[in-house]
Amino acid sequence: MPLWGIDLGGTKIEGVILESASDTKVISRLRIDTEADQGYEHILDRIVLLVQKLSAESGLTPATLGIGTPGTLDPITQTLKNSNTTCMNGKPFKKDLEAKLGFPIALANDANCFALAEARLGAAKRVMPDAEVVFGVIMGTGVGGGLVVHGKVINGRQGNGGEWGHIFLDESGGPCYCGQTGCVETVIAGPSLQRYYESISGKKATLKEIVKSYEAGNDPHAQATIKRLLEMFGKGISVIINIIDPDIIVMGGGVSNIDLLYTEGIAEASKHIFNTKLDTIFLKAELGDSAGVFGAAMLVG
Repeated sequence: MPLWGIDLGGTKIEGVILESASDTKVISRLRIDTEADQGYEHILDRIVLLVQKLSAESGLTPATLGIGTPGTLDPITQTLKNSNTTCMNGKPFKKDLEAKLGFPIALANDANCFALAEARLGAAKRVMPDAEVVFGVIMGTGVGGGLVVHGKVINGRQGNGGEWGHIFLDESGGPCYCGQTGCVETVIAGPSLQRYYESISGKKATLKEIVKSYEAGNDPHAQATIKRLLEMFGKGISVIINIIDPDIIVMGGGVSNIDLLYTEGIAEASKHIFNTKLDTIFLKAELGDSAGVFGAAMLVG
């Protein structure tokens, strides 16, 4: 049975139809603009339009589809929360969209869709196809995560399963937009690292420039910034390892491209785990910008 997936972003909505859960050949794949500035109802209508376009191109009609969203559907209130597309927060998104489409949908946040895709189709599938527990890490503008157990997303009681970006890491991260202080995101997200570098050097620099200066060995402030990243990453990810003990951690997002995370970062994590040896496998994500929409399709397959 073909699987339908929608990846809802703040600027674009992408849809895909895959042949089946076992054959991920793409039947159809389209993108349209979200046009989020026109409001909540308009976003719903844009999703409906994309489904219609996919149906017209493929000649198929969906009975259900999976959707990856910014933010999370609260399992108790059945309203969306924590979305950076703020007009969606507090709205019964699943119920409203099902009413417009006329069929049931499955929903998960974008980090969970990333984790699911990498577990069932990407890096984790390639290295350990029978992995029981896969944790997906996104480190970029923000820090997010997704948890997949036996090929299924774990959303949790409050819909926050896998959200390691908002566990406490270090007071020095300062206030977080979530209302807490010192979250993982405030310490090791890309913009957070750039702010730290500026605070100690008095100069602005992109993360790429900081990494380049670190590698050149001629900037003590770059050295301090990357050392902070590696140490804090190790502390933060060790909490995940100690609690859920994943077989594999798959890492995506711009910060995850820093190769030192897979050597010195892992070495830092090993200092804080409840085991004599760190056997968790760390992998770079392989699916790129396909992860979100493929993972959404996997929600129903």
